[in-house]
Amino acid sequence: MLPGDLQGSPDESINSNLNQTLVFIDDGFLSKLSKHLGRGKYLKFDKVKLIRNLLKKQYLFPKYIFYYTAPPFQSEPPTEEEEKRREGHDRFIRKLKKHKEIVIREGRVQRLKIDGKFLYKQKAVDSLAIIDLMKTPIKHPDIKKIVLIASDSDFVPAIETLKELNIKTILYTYYEKKRYTNFSRSNELIKSVFKYILLNQNDFINAPLEKGENKK
Repeated sequence: MLPGDLQGSPDESINSNLNQTLVFIDDGFLSKLSKHLGRGKYLKFDKVKLIRNLLKKQYLFPKYIFYYTAPPFQSEPPTEEEEKRREGHDRFIRKLKKHKEIVIREGRVQRLKIDGKFLYKQKAVDSLAIIDLMKTPIKHPDIKKIVLIASDSDFVPAIETLKELNIKTILYTYYEKKRYTNFSRSNELIKSVFKYILLNQNDFINAPLEKGENKK
């Protein structure tokens, strides 16, 4: 199945009264994809520019952009490296908050030790996103389309529920045909949405940072 409108519906014009949207961003997915497309190195890009560029292609503009992330893990007491990472995260969040349409939701990072190695996993982030998705028809009854940037099939029940309430989901995601990779295709997620588009390296390149800025 090729990327696109699964229902075969025509595109709406920019003059449509349905062009206001909510955007839900899984930062963990976006970060992992940036590193993958950068062949092991994180691509440097402006996340707000990226979102606005993607929305323009759909003739949409954001009412709110919900950004789901988690601060870096901190030991007790934190190491010097952990403190630096937290300082960088806090600077990034302060910069995002300067945009009035952005809403920050933060979970936490859990550290696990498996086979002598530490693994880090975000916790509660998807749950926060699902809660906000389900609040859409209550808090934003004027919204008829939402944009989700993610790859997790945990979002499917919320998407299906919103569909029953005549709210369409446009998904920006990425997958590979190979099974058991970091980006294996989620047919369940793809099939649940109104429309899906695959992100690519050019999407990141076309959202450059200003001179002197650093990535998160």
